[in-house]
Amino acid sequence: MLSHKITLLDYNNQVGVALENMKEINKVIKLNMPVRQ
Repeated sequence: MLSHKITLLDYNNQVGVALENMKEINKVIKLNMPVRQ
């Protein structure tokens, strides 16, 4: 039971880190892309 909680926490942490990384990557992509209107 305890190990399930630990793996779930690890999973949540990994998801959070992945989302943060995606935000950073998206910022860089937006900065590098020419703005089209």
